[in-house]
Amino acid sequence: MNPNDDNGGRAPARADVVRPWTNRIDPAGSGLVYGVIMFEHCFRSSLSLVALAAAFPAWAEAPDMVHAIADDDSGIVVTATRSAVALDEVPSSITVLDKAAIDRSQDIGVTEILLRTPGITVSRNGGYGTATSLRIRGAEPDHAVVVIDGVKLNDPSAAGGGYNFAHLLVGDIERIEILRGPQSTLWGSQAIGGVVNIVTAIPEKPLEGSFDIEAGSRNTVSARAAVGGRTGLLSWRLGGQSFTTDGISAIAPAFGGGERDGYRNRSVTGRAELALAPNLSVEVRGYYSTARVDLDSTGGDTPDYALNEEFVSYASANLDLLDGRFRNRISYSYTNTDRTNYGPLRARPVSLQAMGENRRWEYQGNIDITRGVSAVFGFENERSRFRSRSPSGSLATPLPDFTIGKADVTSLYGQLSIEPLDGLTINGGIRQDDHDRFGGRTLFAAGGVWRLPIGTVLRASYGEGFKAPTLYQMFSEYGNVALDPEEAHGWEAGVEQQFLGRALTVGATWFDRITTGQIIFNACSPTTPNPLCFVPGDSARRSGYYSNVARGEAHGIEAAAALTLGALTLDGNYGWIVAEDRSPGATNFGRDLPRRPRHAANASVRYALPFGFDVGAALRWSGKSFDNASNSLVLGDYTLIDLRAELRLSENIRFFARAENIFDEHYRTAYRYGTLGRSIYAGFRGRF
Repeated sequence: MNPNDDNGGRAPARADVVRPWTNRIDPAGSGLVYGVIMFEHCFRSSLSLVALAAAFPAWAEAPDMVHAIADDDSGIVVTATRSAVALDEVPSSITVLDKAAIDRSQDIGVTEILLRTPGITVSRNGGYGTATSLRIRGAEPDHAVVVIDGVKLNDPSAAGGGYNFAHLLVGDIERIEILRGPQSTLWGSQAIGGVVNIVTAIPEKPLEGSFDIEAGSRNTVSARAAVGGRTGLLSWRLGGQSFTTDGISAIAPAFGGGERDGYRNRSVTGRAELALAPNLSVEVRGYYSTARVDLDSTGGDTPDYALNEEFVSYASANLDLLDGRFRNRISYSYTNTDRTNYGPLRARPVSLQAMGENRRWEYQGNIDITRGVSAVFGFENERSRFRSRSPSGSLATPLPDFTIGKADVTSLYGQLSIEPLDGLTINGGIRQDDHDRFGGRTLFAAGGVWRLPIGTVLRASYGEGFKAPTLYQMFSEYGNVALDPEEAHGWEAGVEQQFLGRALTVGATWFDRITTGQIIFNACSPTTPNPLCFVPGDSARRSGYYSNVARGEAHGIEAAAALTLGALTLDGNYGWIVAEDRSPGATNFGRDLPRRPRHAANASVRYALPFGFDVGAALRWSGKSFDNASNSLVLGDYTLIDLRAELRLSENIRFFARAENIFDEHYRTAYRYGTLGRSIYAGFRGRF
């Protein structure tokens, strides 16, 4: 068993294998310019932009045409409509984490802070660096879209094709938006559970910098630094991060784990934007990371390890017309994930080689048609490629050829937003996807939000989602090129109410989602007559295949509240999520889907003392769940309590410390795998 797998009972085991309802979360309690995105020769391009900027006089401050964001209560979000809109004009449930909340959390990994928000559950196959899966409202891990600075991320070589959160650290992230519910009309394939949109730091001063350094339990050391500026035509930022830890045993001690499985992550990032004219700008962004994580087997400790490389690049041109009412962006992005697993005790050490890449062209337009009427529309073309092989450990067995596959999808989308009455916003959208393997699909979405003058906000929305079969599911040794996409539709209705002059906000939302045609792995016995149990075009048998047979249903309630009384802040949320297998005739019909607790809750308290000393505590409670489809393996309920403190040493320097899982709770989010016990960290943060 490989800690980099998170099959959850779906795929074959293999080596690779608050303000509610806008929810401005304020955990009791750091940054990497994980700002993904640069053209394929991004750093050379960045230097060229710097030189070009120096050669021209400044027309004006370079406008930020991508992210218009405010941190006050009238804040702006971009995820819900792919355009800048006020939080209280969004018909779907959305949580916003701003920079202040992210810094106060002191969390190292992005999943730790996401876990504090409504409707989110996370499972991890061991310590830092092992396979980490995020589920939104009980959807599959690969049913969530992850976007970083405008680039949609996933790994085409992975079995489920989703994004592995294992290597995503908080770093220089400035803002996170979590949009829940089917969102494929605007965000395309995979957006069945929801969308996680991450925005990295954008320079505001002529010259600015930041650093974070901390150390703690298990010889964990994290260090990050970034520098950037905004002057005249040019804004730019460069950064880097290093993270190392001795870790814990990926396999829990009860199952034979004893030695520590360490993790190392190194990354560099960069971005630059140049104003060529008052209404025209160009941008490049880029990110590269390399990571190593130690692995264990099903039986216990091994010297095996995995290497992971990620490269993301992005380039765009942004043009404003009609006095800024018509905003246009054309962009190109490239992502590449390269994974290699090693077994030093094998005669042939390499046990896995996998590479996945995406090349994506996109045009997006936003237009303010008239007062109270606006539209967003666009065109996308994405080309995905993968190759993978798992060599035998014996030198007597010939080295296999790479399994390869590719797919192209072209999409058109549009959404209209109108405000027929003061305080009432209605959205409607449509999307058409043309996949070169299974043809076309049309999706719809609609929603409305009504803001009443008594501090009440009413929301309702309907959305459709789909997920194209992954290249692995179509072309691997288990592949089936006749697969259809997974499809989903869901709706939600919610209310938010403010009391005590906006000091207290409470909200609740009911949601319901049905997913059909889910792709699962079917095992083959040596005597199974099914033609799909034979290698396509060959008489040789195979151990299994993928097919569209499963149906899943999820419904539940999300509730949240936040109270601010001077220097005291309290907030909390609770989720009741029922996610079940509803496949007709299935043995597991009516059973809970794996690793989805029905009950989960978060609570936090923070007090800001007048001399710059903040203290806080956070609680996370998760009900029991199951690790397999038959619900025979139980993951027990657990409660985690964290303490955090921060002291302002000067205007720019802060000292912080935290203790996580202070009662050393033993728990599991994945059967057989270990979890972090009591941990203590301390460090310094600087902003200049």
